[in-house]
Amino acid sequence: MKLSDKAEEILESMWIAIEEGGAKEAGYDLLGISPADPALGELENIGLISVESEYVTFLPAGRVEGEKTIRRHRLAERLMMDVFNIHGDSAESKACQFEHLLDDGVDVKLCTMLNHPSTCPHGKRIPPGDCCEEARKSGDIGVVALTELRPGESGEIAYILTEDSKKMQKLMAMGVLPGNSINLMQSFPSYIFRVGYSEFAIDTAMAREIFVRR
Repeated sequence: MKLSDKAEEILESMWIAIEEGGAKEAGYDLLGISPADPALGELENIGLISVESEYVTFLPAGRVEGEKTIRRHRLAERLMMDVFNIHGDSAESKACQFEHLLDDGVDVKLCTMLNHPSTCPHGKRIPPGDCCEEARKSGDIGVVALTELRPGESGEIAYILTEDSKKMQKLMAMGVLPGNSINLMQSFPSYIFRVGYSEFAIDTAMAREIFVRR
Protein backbone atom coordinates (compact mmCIF):
# COMPACT_ATOMS: atom_id res chain seq x y z
CA MET A 1 0.00 0.00 0.00
CA LYS A 2 1.65 3.19 -1.22
CA LEU A 3 0.08 6.38 0.09
CA SER A 4 0.51 9.86 -1.29
CA ASP A 5 3.03 12.09 0.47
CA LYS A 6 0.23 14.28 1.85
CA ALA A 7 -1.63 11.27 3.24
CA GLU A 8 1.51 10.09 5.03
CA GLU A 9 2.02 13.56 6.48
CA ILE A 10 -1.54 13.55 7.84
CA LEU A 11 -0.95 10.18 9.52
CA GLU A 12 2.27 11.53 11.00
CA SER A 13 0.54 14.60 12.43
CA MET A 14 -2.28 12.46 13.78
CA TRP A 15 0.20 10.12 15.48
CA ILE A 16 1.92 13.01 17.24
CA ALA A 17 -1.39 14.53 18.36
CA ILE A 18 -3.18 11.34 19.40
CA GLU A 19 -0.61 8.71 20.32
CA GLU A 20 1.99 11.06 21.80
CA GLY A 21 -0.11 14.08 22.73
CA GLY A 22 -2.88 12.15 24.44
CA ALA A 23 -5.71 13.61 22.34
CA LYS A 24 -8.72 11.42 21.48
CA GLU A 25 -8.96 12.91 18.02
CA ALA A 26 -7.20 15.41 15.77
CA GLY A 27 -8.95 18.57 14.65
CA TYR A 28 -8.51 19.98 11.18
CA ASP A 29 -6.85 23.16 12.50
CA LEU A 30 -4.29 21.07 14.35
CA LEU A 31 -3.54 19.06 11.21
CA GLY A 32 -3.39 22.20 9.05
CA ILE A 33 -5.87 20.85 6.49
CA SER A 34 -9.47 21.36 5.44
CA PRO A 35 -12.20 18.71 5.65
CA ALA A 36 -12.26 18.69 1.84
CA ASP A 37 -8.59 17.73 1.48
CA PRO A 38 -8.38 14.84 -1.04
CA ALA A 39 -5.78 13.08 1.12
CA LEU A 40 -8.42 12.62 3.85
CA GLY A 41 -10.65 10.83 1.37
CA GLU A 42 -7.71 8.67 0.34
CA LEU A 43 -7.12 7.58 3.93
CA GLU A 44 -10.83 7.10 4.65
CA ASN A 45 -11.44 5.02 1.54
CA ILE A 46 -8.80 2.44 2.48
CA GLY A 47 -9.99 2.20 6.08
CA LEU A 48 -7.23 4.01 7.94
CA ILE A 49 -9.17 6.89 9.50
CA SER A 50 -12.66 7.95 10.46
CA VAL A 51 -13.60 11.43 9.21
CA GLU A 52 -16.09 13.41 11.30
CA SER A 53 -17.41 16.93 10.87
CA GLU A 54 -14.85 18.56 13.17
CA TYR A 55 -12.09 15.99 13.60
CA VAL A 56 -10.53 12.73 12.43
CA THR A 57 -9.61 9.63 14.40
CA PHE A 58 -7.53 6.53 13.77
CA LEU A 59 -9.05 3.21 12.84
CA PRO A 60 -6.96 0.21 14.01
CA ALA A 61 -5.18 -0.18 10.66
CA GLY A 62 -4.51 3.56 10.56
CA ARG A 63 -2.85 3.50 13.96
CA VAL A 64 -0.47 0.80 12.70
CA GLU A 65 0.25 2.75 9.52
CA GLY A 66 0.73 5.97 11.51
CA GLU A 67 3.34 4.28 13.67
CA LYS A 68 5.20 3.11 10.57
CA THR A 69 5.07 6.61 9.12
CA ILE A 70 6.49 8.33 12.22
CA ARG A 71 9.17 5.62 12.41
CA ARG A 72 10.28 6.34 8.84
CA HIS A 73 10.42 10.08 9.50
CA ARG A 74 12.53 9.76 12.64
CA LEU A 75 14.89 7.28 11.02
CA ALA A 76 15.30 9.81 8.19
CA GLU A 77 16.13 12.49 10.79
CA ARG A 78 18.84 10.24 12.29
CA LEU A 79 20.27 9.68 8.81
CA MET A 80 20.43 13.39 8.02
CA MET A 81 22.04 14.40 11.32
CA ASP A 82 24.18 11.38 12.25
CA VAL A 83 25.43 10.32 8.83
CA PHE A 84 25.14 13.37 6.58
CA ASN A 85 25.85 15.87 9.40
CA ILE A 86 22.98 18.11 8.26
CA HIS A 87 21.30 20.03 11.06
CA GLY A 88 18.58 22.59 11.73
CA ASP A 89 15.71 23.39 9.39
CA SER A 90 17.59 21.92 6.44
CA ALA A 91 17.81 18.53 8.16
CA GLU A 92 14.09 18.56 8.97
CA SER A 93 13.15 19.53 5.41
CA LYS A 94 15.32 16.84 3.85
CA ALA A 95 14.08 14.22 6.33
CA CYS A 96 10.50 15.05 5.34
CA GLN A 97 11.39 14.47 1.69
CA PHE A 98 13.44 11.34 2.28
CA GLU A 99 10.95 9.54 4.52
CA HIS A 100 8.58 9.04 1.57
CA LEU A 101 11.25 6.93 -0.17
CA LEU A 102 11.50 4.47 2.71
CA ASP A 103 9.14 1.78 1.47
CA ASP A 104 8.86 -1.47 3.41
CA GLY A 105 12.27 -3.10 3.33
CA VAL A 106 14.23 0.10 2.77
CA ASP A 107 13.39 1.35 6.27
CA VAL A 108 14.64 -1.96 7.70
CA LYS A 109 17.97 -1.57 5.90
CA LEU A 110 18.29 2.02 7.11
CA CYS A 111 17.44 1.07 10.69
CA THR A 112 20.03 -1.71 10.58
CA MET A 113 22.65 0.63 9.14
CA LEU A 114 21.97 3.09 11.97
CA ASN A 115 22.18 0.25 14.53
CA HIS A 116 18.52 0.37 15.52
CA PRO A 117 18.32 3.79 17.24
CA SER A 118 15.62 4.14 19.90
CA THR A 119 15.23 7.92 19.71
CA CYS A 120 15.37 10.64 17.08
CA PRO A 121 17.90 13.52 17.36
CA HIS A 122 15.30 15.47 19.35
CA GLY A 123 14.95 12.73 21.94
CA LYS A 124 11.57 11.46 20.72
CA ARG A 125 10.92 7.73 20.61
CA ILE A 126 11.39 5.83 17.36
CA PRO A 127 8.83 3.01 17.29
CA PRO A 128 10.86 -0.21 17.04
CA GLY A 129 10.54 -2.54 14.07
CA ASP A 130 10.87 -6.30 13.84
CA CYS A 131 14.54 -5.81 12.95
CA CYS A 132 15.11 -4.08 16.31
CA GLU A 133 13.60 -6.98 18.23
CA GLU A 134 15.67 -9.50 16.27
CA ALA A 135 18.83 -7.49 17.00
CA ARG A 136 18.06 -7.46 20.73
CA LYS A 137 17.43 -11.21 20.78
CA SER A 138 20.72 -11.86 19.01
CA GLY A 139 22.58 -9.59 21.43
CA ASP A 140 23.38 -7.03 18.73
CA ILE A 141 21.67 -4.09 20.42
CA GLY A 142 23.51 -1.51 18.37
CA VAL A 143 23.72 1.97 19.87
CA VAL A 144 24.10 2.25 23.66
CA ALA A 145 24.90 5.02 26.11
CA LEU A 146 28.54 5.40 27.12
CA THR A 147 27.49 4.28 30.60
CA GLU A 148 26.76 0.81 29.16
CA LEU A 149 30.40 0.25 28.20
CA ARG A 150 32.88 -1.39 30.53
CA PRO A 151 36.29 0.12 31.18
CA GLY A 152 38.57 -0.96 28.35
CA GLU A 153 35.76 -1.18 25.78
CA SER A 154 35.70 1.01 22.69
CA GLY A 155 33.07 2.14 20.26
CA GLU A 156 32.20 4.61 17.55
CA ILE A 157 30.32 7.74 18.60
CA ALA A 158 26.83 7.65 17.09
CA TYR A 159 25.28 10.84 18.44
CA ILE A 160 24.87 13.13 21.46
CA LEU A 161 21.42 13.24 23.02
CA THR A 162 21.06 16.53 24.87
CA GLU A 163 19.02 19.71 24.51
CA ASP A 164 21.58 21.69 26.54
CA SER A 165 23.59 23.69 24.00
CA LYS A 166 26.41 24.32 26.48
CA LYS A 167 26.82 20.60 27.11
CA MET A 168 26.76 19.96 23.39
CA GLN A 169 29.49 22.55 22.78
CA LYS A 170 31.61 21.18 25.62
CA LEU A 171 31.42 17.61 24.30
CA MET A 172 32.10 18.68 20.73
CA ALA A 173 35.17 20.60 21.94
CA MET A 174 36.39 17.32 23.44
CA GLY A 175 36.10 15.67 20.04
CA VAL A 176 32.89 13.80 20.89
CA LEU A 177 31.55 13.86 17.35
CA PRO A 178 29.62 11.22 15.34
CA GLY A 179 32.05 8.83 13.66
CA ASN A 180 34.95 9.36 16.07
CA SER A 181 36.27 6.42 18.10
CA ILE A 182 35.94 6.56 21.88
CA ASN A 183 37.61 4.36 24.48
CA LEU A 184 36.23 4.18 28.01
CA MET A 185 39.08 3.97 30.52
CA GLN A 186 37.29 4.41 33.86
CA SER A 187 33.66 4.52 35.05
CA PHE A 188 34.01 5.40 38.73
CA PRO A 189 33.95 7.88 40.41
CA SER A 190 33.78 9.71 37.10
CA TYR A 191 33.81 8.57 33.49
CA ILE A 192 37.22 8.95 31.88
CA PHE A 193 37.49 8.34 28.17
CA ARG A 194 39.94 8.85 25.35
CA VAL A 195 39.17 10.40 21.99
CA GLY A 196 42.16 10.50 19.69
CA TYR A 197 45.21 11.22 21.84
CA SER A 198 43.33 13.16 24.51
CA GLU A 199 41.67 12.01 27.75
CA PHE A 200 38.64 13.65 29.38
CA ALA A 201 36.59 13.19 32.56
CA ILE A 202 32.82 13.75 32.77
CA ASP A 203 30.06 12.93 35.24
CA THR A 204 27.48 10.17 34.87
CA ALA A 205 24.72 12.49 33.64
CA MET A 206 26.83 13.67 30.74
CA ALA A 207 28.06 10.14 29.99
CA ARG A 208 24.45 9.04 29.59
CA GLU A 209 24.05 11.58 26.78
CA ILE A 210 26.82 10.10 24.64
CA PHE A 211 25.66 7.20 22.48
CA VAL A 212 28.10 4.82 20.83
CA ARG A 213 28.12 1.79 18.56
CA ARG A 214 29.98 -1.09 20.17
